[in-house]
Amino acid sequence: MSLRTYGVAALQSKLALALLVGWVSVAQAEPVEIVALGDSLTAGYGLAQGDGFVPQLQAWLQDRGHDVTLVNAGVSGDTTAGGLSRVEWTIEDSTDAMIVTLGGNDMLRGIDPATSRANLEGILKVATAADLSVLLVGLRATDNYGPEFKTAFDAMYPELADSNGTLYFPEFFEGLSEGDLGPQGASAYMQADRLHPNAKGVKRIVEALGPSVEQLIVRVQD
Repeated sequence: MSLRTYGVAALQSKLALALLVGWVSVAQAEPVEIVALGDSLTAGYGLAQGDGFVPQLQAWLQDRGHDVTLVNAGVSGDTTAGGLSRVEWTIEDSTDAMIVTLGGNDMLRGIDPATSRANLEGILKVATAADLSVLLVGLRATDNYGPEFKTAFDAMYPELADSNGTLYFPEFFEGLSEGDLGPQGASAYMQADRLHPNAKGVKRIVEALGPSVEQLIVRVQD
């Protein structure tokens, strides 16, 4: 091989290596895509654009250095049955993980917790089949429908998370019950309907729930 031929071959080899390294860097730089499947709490009901749960959570994660894209798949008024009916066409090939926050409307309508549980189980099975990591976010029932309803409703979230190997956050409104707020203090973070958080309430909710979403990101990247 002549020196000239050797030099050309070496240059081609270095170029190929540079292209490979560049491709790997681009592949590693792709953000984690998380679909937030939920109801009005996820959708940002009653809030200005940018103040809802999904945009505030994305901003919180990005401020902490995470390269992440959150997809708002919240539908106001949706039940666990609605979530199950649309989960398959909501996720894309680019989806890496899901946050599932459903069940509040089931509770308000007095739907049998066994039915809600079966629907949530179906959603988690779809996620498993698609090889998606999941953070299941729970809610705690009121006492309106009696102790048996509350016990069954409250138990379905941790039990489903355990049986399906998902991450679990016990209560969407956890951030509004932390510290010494009390019922009167917490009301300052709710909209007039007393069902949905205002922008300040969402901020507190995100700060409490955010570390669990960071765990979800780590699980995706492992």
